[in-house]
Parts: sequence; C-alpha cells; structure tokens
Amino acid sequence: MVSIDFIRKNPELVQKGADNKLIKCDVARLLEVDNQMRKDLAEIEKLNTQRNAISKSKDISNEEKANQVKAIKEELKVLEERYNNAKIEFDALIAVVPSVPLDEVPIGKDENDNVEIRKVGEIPNFNFEPKDHLTLMQNLNMVETTKAVKFAGSRGYALKNDAVKLEMALMQYAIDKLASKGYEPHSVPVMVKGEAMYGTGYFPVGQEQAYNITEDGLYLVGTSEVSLVSLHSNEILNAEELPIKMAGISTCFRREIGSAGRDVYGLYRVHQFQKVEQVVICKADDEEMTRLHEEILKNSEEILQDLKIPYHVVLCCTGELGIGQVKKYDVEAWMPSRNAYCETHSASEFRDFQARRSNIKYRDENGKLQFCYTLNNTALASPRFMIPLLELYQQEDGSILIPEVLRPYMQGRKYIGKNED
Repeated sequence: MVSIDFIRKNPELVQKGADNKLIKCDVARLLEVDNQMRKDLAEIEKLNTQRNAISKSKDISNEEKANQVKAIKEELKVLEERYNNAKIEFDALIAVVPSVPLDEVPIGKDENDNVEIRKVGEIPNFNFEPKDHLTLMQNLNMVETTKAVKFAGSRGYALKNDAVKLEMALMQYAIDKLASKGYEPHSVPVMVKGEAMYGTGYFPVGQEQAYNITEDGLYLVGTSEVSLVSLHSNEILNAEELPIKMAGISTCFRREIGSAGRDVYGLYRVHQFQKVEQVVICKADDEEMTRLHEEILKNSEEILQDLKIPYHVVLCCTGELGIGQVKKYDVEAWMPSRNAYCETHSASEFRDFQARRSNIKYRDENGKLQFCYTLNNTALASPRFMIPLLELYQQEDGSILIPEVLRPYMQGRKYIGKNED
C-alpha cells in the first residue's frame, strides 16, 4: 500500500506512476474523499467533546442535558454514517494505487519496451533437426497431456517417469543452492486467506487470476512469496535479524485469465506448477534494497550458469510492473523451439508496499517503528524450466544429456533415454 501521507504530498507523481504502469486509479478522487473524511472526523471529535462536556456540566438541568445530548447524537449519527461510507470508498480507492516506479525504470507499455542489460552464454547451433520439448518428452514417455486434459481441463498435464525425477532434481538443487547462501528453506501453505493475498499485493488488482475455495474462504497461491511474506504479518521484527532471507518451495496455481490462445503449446503456460522462490525482508534502506536485489538476481543467474543455459537479463519497463513493484528484472532463458529468450525468472523490489499492507515493521536505531522493505525472485519454476533444459540438452538420437550439476540428484545418471551400461 502507498502511504496516504506520501500521496497527499505527491499526488501528481503518484498519478503519473499509475498511468505509466497502465494501472487505473483516481488519485484526485482519493484525495477528495480523504479530505472530506478528515473534516468529518474532526467534527465528530469536536461533537464528542461537546457531548462529554455537557454530560459533566453542573450548570444546566438534566432535561436540558438530555435535549442537547440527543441533538448531538443525531448530528453524530449523520456524520458517522457519512464518514463510514467515505471510508469504504477510501479503502477501495487506495487499494488500487500502485507504488511509484524508481527513476531508472524505463517508461513503456509491454515487454517490447524492456531494456536488455546483459546477455550470457552462446546460443547453440544443432547439427541435426532439433525437436521441441513436448515431442522429446512424449517420445521418452515423460509426459501425458491428452489424458490429463480429460479430467483436469485445459492445460492439464501429468509428468511421468524421468520427468518426475528431473523436476524433483531441479527443485532440490535450487533449494540446496539457496540454503548454501543463507536462505532458509520453507515448505509453505498453498491455501491462504484473502488477507494474505491482499497483503502481498495480489488483491484486489489481479484477483481474477486466483483460484477461490469459496466454502472455506481460502485462495490457492500463485507463488510461495504470498506465504513467506505473510509468515511475518502483523509483527515487529528484531532489526538485528534483518535481512530475513527465505527460500520457499510450493505448488503454485494460476488461472491465466487473458492468456487464451497465447503460449498454450506444451508446458510453457500451465495452471499448476512447482516453484522455488526467493523472498527477502530487510530494513527500509534504499541502498540495502538495491544490494539485495542484485544478490537475488545473481542467485538466479548462477543457477542458469550452473546448468549452462544461455540467457539474458532485461530491466522491465513501467507497463510490465505489478501494483507493488518499483523495479523488476526479468531473466529470460533461450528456448530453441520458440527461437527466443523467454521469461523464467522475475526479480522485484517492493520498497514498503507489501510490508505496509501486511503490517511488518522493525524498530530502527532511533527506536522509531519503520515498515520493512521486501524483495522476491524466482529460483526455479517447473515445468517451464524444463523447456530450455530439455531442448538445449537433447541429443541427435532423441536422448537427453543430464546437466552435470543435476546428476547427483539423478542417481549419477548421465542421460535420459539412453542405456548407459
């Protein structure tokens, strides 16, 4: 959430930031409602003071007291009803006010306006006709789609045999990698209350993307970030323990509303997937936030480098930022079948947006309570990550060379689909 004090002082900046993010909000109307609420609240407090003074007065009769108190109560009723209605509108308006992008974020509408920062690794040239990931997996009995769609609906799939082992190897490798860097592993709930989704900025903007378990008032998370941040909601953290670094592993669920007809081939955009996520909670310090942003980005790049996957890093434009993000890098791996770099990781800074909504604070060196800053980034997501891995490591005979760093998690095997005896 953006502080109302900040909005009051910077209305044009906030509105411009929202416009650049392509997020609809009405800062002018919000401030109108806010101003009326403050006037009404001052009048309510004044009338309450008068009522208390009259009740304690010894200079007027009890009958006159009753008459005056009754008149004040009627006036209060009107004011309080108006205030409460305004508060409902205020809460709805401020809930969709996005954080202001940092100055270095390029202004743009979509991924075509992102700015490439660096490119790492060589795009391979195959000396044979390469297959796409779905063909490779079907040939090696690693996936079932047609049968899964029968009972799970569109984009349903079932990993089989070595695909299951490969996915588990990727997840375990990512957890071990982050744990070695001081990120505490968490296996978290995937069913959460609406407050957790709101607190992390996934509601109300984006609420249509979440699966709703109506009978229990719960929602399925699209990332373990929701649960990891919410673990510390309504807490005052020990400043000496910051930054808190977490690695969450969970199944994730996204409805992908608006993506019909787009990226539907194979396992690129599915409704259910596995992911290891990095989440950091730190002090309200811009320099520390920048340093940690580069750190979580570096972690993901190291994973790609360990697996020898060519990729590039882009600085996302304003139109690609979510409601709470003030800066975001996307890491995009090379996918031969798509003949393009495609997103596999997304590293974001939120400043105090999530902490303010989730009420996560710490006491600074002066003893003053401050809202924390939060950051997050993907470590590995499957099955999407299998696309570049399988396609880049395919062999002419249709087998898959297992990346060296994953072999300890695959019983020391070197290949999928090839007899190694």
